[in-house]
Amino acid sequence: MSLVRIERTVPQAPEEVWLRLTDWPAHGRQVPLTRTRVLTPGPNGAGTRFTARTGIGRLSFDDPMEVVRWEPPSAGRPGVCRLEKSGRVVRGWARIEVTEAAGGGCRVRWTEELSLRGVPRALDPVLAAAGRAVFGRALDGLLRGT
Repeated sequence: MSLVRIERTVPQAPEEVWLRLTDWPAHGRQVPLTRTRVLTPGPNGAGTRFTARTGIGRLSFDDPMEVVRWEPPSAGRPGVCRLEKSGRVVRGWARIEVTEAAGGGCRVRWTEELSLRGVPRALDPVLAAAGRAVFGRALDGLLRGT
């Protein structure tokens, strides 16, 4: 499994950043050729399931995920969301942490451990580098609110 870690510090309040980072359909708008569909009724929380579908036509795959931990930030307490990935192609987990930063704003930590079916472990460093690029771009877009 490849481990991807990304950190950002932003001027927005933790509660605002939390809402942006847990807007699951917005994730799909940040990754090229991807659509995200929420499968459970709102509001978001533990048990929320959604699928990111990436690709074109027959060259597509689903990345189904479920929220297994949901702790929004509040009163100086960090926010933590953990997702389990259960697809045939993509397996692993993701953890999003939002904490107050000293002097205002907040710090975001996105950690993801993933494996792709058919990709040998010897290519884990390449997969991790690609993950940092793709997830870093998605994180930046979500933080901008675009």
